[in-house]
Amino acid sequence: MTSQTSPSTRGYAVALGSAAILSTTAVFIRYLTQTYTLPALVLAFWRDLFLAVSLCLILWFFFPARLRVNGSLGYLFIYGAVLAVFNSVWTLSVAFNGAAVATVLAYSSAAFTALLGHWILKETLSWAKGIAIIVSLSGCTLVAGALNPQTWTLNPIGISTGIVSGLLWATYSLMGRSASRRGLNPWTTLLYTFGFATVFLLGFNLGLGKFLPGATQHPGDLFWLGTSWSGWGILFLLSIGPTLGGFGLYNVALTLLPSSVANLIATSEPVWTALIAYAFLGERLTGVQILGSLMVLGGVLLLRLYENKAERSLRWTS
Repeated sequence: MTSQTSPSTRGYAVALGSAAILSTTAVFIRYLTQTYTLPALVLAFWRDLFLAVSLCLILWFFFPARLRVNGSLGYLFIYGAVLAVFNSVWTLSVAFNGAAVATVLAYSSAAFTALLGHWILKETLSWAKGIAIIVSLSGCTLVAGALNPQTWTLNPIGISTGIVSGLLWATYSLMGRSASRRGLNPWTTLLYTFGFATVFLLGFNLGLGKFLPGATQHPGDLFWLGTSWSGWGILFLLSIGPTLGGFGLYNVALTLLPSSVANLIATSEPVWTALIAYAFLGERLTGVQILGSLMVLGGVLLLRLYENKAERSLRWTS
């Protein structure tokens, strides 16, 4: 009994923990971009670099065997490219659409992941999963404050960019699940994915800086923070705290849960962000946001109850 139920139970706990930790990144990023006007893709480059170097040192000294990738280097190279492109497209989506709509469009990844996971990885696509996705995405819309019709006065490029960001996040989730099936340790996957993403983001900043919002306009802009050691310190904490912990736990969750379920649970991130903003930044939660939060968590709970029932039925018949 324990061997059947404990992986999924741990997976839900780990995925929820990942979403809660990732939600704190908004506080760090908001502070860095407002206080130091740090360009988004410059921030993304250093965040990925600090994470990759720190995790490499940790694995080198304590778990050297996890530095080996068993012939999957090419796969991880592509995985890192997906992460880097997602970071860039997400930045463009925020620039075109605003934070609220960009968030909602990015979390269309839950539906993409469910469909692609069913077609590519042969994951189950139940009615409960479909309802849970609809309820959670609707709640995410309420939490993000995207009900205002004026917020959706977008151009086709904005809509397309937002949807592509959702598709890329779904691709990231599917590749993480596939990496676990290849026998790759989730922390090994995290190291190489962010390491390769760092290289790509460096190229985006230096090669495409004049075309991408939030990128460098001149090579010297990479060192935007200059001698502001407090700024560098906060950026480093962002890397080894919320980013390492959040993405690391998400990778762990992908070893325990189908990618569609892990991605669905990730939609609770805006809920945690709203709660943190309320607790630490003094931002008030509206009634609509509270309702949206309950809907997001309700969608996850619905799916968990359905899976519990299915697991009990399976044990009963066997």
